[in-house]
Amino acid sequence: MTSRTAATEISTPYAEALMSVATSNNVLDPVAENVRSLLSALQDSPDLQNFLANPLMKPDLKKAVLRQIAQDSLHPYTLNFLMLLVDKGRIVLLESICQQFQERYRKLNQIVLAQVTSAIPLTDEQKEAVRQRVISITGARQVELETDLDSDLLGGVIIKIGSQVIDASLRGQLRRIGLRLTAA
Repeated sequence: MTSRTAATEISTPYAEALMSVATSNNVLDPVAENVRSLLSALQDSPDLQNFLANPLMKPDLKKAVLRQIAQDSLHPYTLNFLMLLVDKGRIVLLESICQQFQERYRKLNQIVLAQVTSAIPLTDEQKEAVRQRVISITGARQVELETDLDSDLLGGVIIKIGSQVIDASLRGQLRRIGLRLTAA
């Protein structure tokens, strides 16, 4: 079993427990927003990840840092959950737990994650056009966009929704033309 699979298997019950507590106490949306912020902070700060993963750091120090990061911006249920993770020695899995939580939250609320790769940054109008296209394809109520830049595309976009890939890039169009020409 790979470490990623093991992390997912351990993270899933924690994500489900947070989802259950937040749902039963009618605070799912604020907790989901907290989880989104935490995930963003972890992805933006390798130092924070390393600090939380460091087994030499005392749990009380980890809790103090998490409380300082929270500074009244986290819902009490989210903060208590973080303290529980420190107590159980599972804070190292926070990123995986947050990802699992987000997947369940999206499924519950019929939200689709679309990963969009483009050659240049998309305008707000282009992002909205992509959202509408994804909604028409998937029937989702809402679409979250994750954007990425790839200068090799030359132009256009590649949209990934789960395992489905929509290649509307100039490079993809040229490749399809080349395949048609060689097949003819």
